This record gives sequence, structure tokens and C-alpha cells, in this order.
Amino acid sequence: MSIIELPFRATTAEACAWMAQQTGTPWTLVTLLDNGLVPVVWLDYDPAYPDLFGDANGGYAAPIFFEEDVARLKAGSVDILITYTKDAYRLPARLPEPGFRRPLDQLRFQKSDLDRLTGKLKQAAQAPEPAKVEAAKESQSGINKAEVLQAFAAVVRLDLAQALDDAIGIFGDDGARVKASAKKTKRNAVWNPVTLALGLHDVYRTPIGPLKRAFKTHDFLHAWQGNWEESLRLLGK
Repeated sequence: MSIIELPFRATTAEACAWMAQQTGTPWTLVTLLDNGLVPVVWLDYDPAYPDLFGDANGGYAAPIFFEEDVARLKAGSVDILITYTKDAYRLPARLPEPGFRRPLDQLRFQKSDLDRLTGKLKQAAQAPEPAKVEAAKESQSGINKAEVLQAFAAVVRLDLAQALDDAIGIFGDDGARVKASAKKTKRNAVWNPVTLALGLHDVYRTPIGPLKRAFKTHDFLHAWQGNWEESLRLLGK
């Protein structure tokens, strides 16, 4: 079998074929995403979005890492929908609704990321299996208003209690609030603390430091610690 050479940015088919050759097992798009690879899509410069492109007048490779965007790809979407990414300066950027759509065949995987993953898998195969860290359980869909205030009210420059009640922007179902959790009464509303913290930083400029401390300080956030740290890693924080 001939050795597959990876381009700088590989298509999904090229990435799967190369990973299969390296590991001896079949790979799919879902397998790539489940292993933490962050695909990119090339965005040609569009003068309608100057803040997104900055000086990158030829365009740039935008990463797809937002949970809902990735979940859509895993579910077998026929195209790409990007709602949250990084701008040309690698700063988090929420795209204008409904987001940017691109053909599925424009998805690319960075050669450096694939190289890093194969090295990690080979190292893990030679080492004893580490203890599994318990992630946030599916049944724990979010934290309630009292917990949100306890964790974040002291680190934000706004009336957080009122913002949660108003449920506008990142505080509503299209943001951090778990969809339909307040369908019957506000008392039942819960928020995803990871999405909420990222939104507080991105939209309200809350410093990352206090947000990090919140996840380490409050027991009810410990189950979300792994998801929080992974989000920060993907954002380069």
C-alpha cells in the first residue's frame, strides 16, 4: 500500500484515509470530530464583514468548534453551517444570523492537527489507560438561576438577575439558556454554564480569570470543568 501524503489542509476523505492508514482502523467525519479535531472552512474576503476579516483581504481559514455547529456535522448535515468561529485575528466571533453556509466538501482538516492526533493516539496505546474523568451528565442539562448568580454575579458589570429574567441574547434559548427549560415557569429555567461564561466574556468583556476561578470554586460547576477547559483550549485561551 502506498503511503498517503497529506496536503496542508486535507479534505475529509483525505483525512480519513490517512488516519486509517496510521491507526489500522476505519475513520469517518464523525470519528474525526469525536477525537477533538477542529475542521476549518476557507472564507473568501467579504467587505460586508470588515470586523471579521480585518487585514486578511484574501480571506482566511475559519475554525468550526462551536458545539451546535459541530453537532450538526455529526448528525449528517448535507452542508456546513457556521454560527460562531474566530475572526482573522483568532478572536471569538459570533456570525450574523443565521450564520454562514458552505458546501460540505469545503470542510478541511489541518495537517498539523492530524499529525498531533496520531502522535497522541500512539502514545496513549503504549501507556496505561488513565482514570476516566466524569463529564457533565446528560441529565444535568444546566444550572439554575440561583447557581448562575452565585457563580457569576460578582464578576460581571451588569444586573445579572434582571438579565436572566429578561432572557435576551445570551441569556435566552438562542444563547446559554437550555431550550424550553422555562416553558412553564421561569423557576424551571436552567443555563449551560460553559456557554454562559463564554458569552459573558465575548459579549460583556468579563475577564477570563474570574470565570476560570468560578469553575474551580463552586461544587455545582465541577461536572462542567472538563467542557470548560476544552472550550478554552479550542479558543486558544
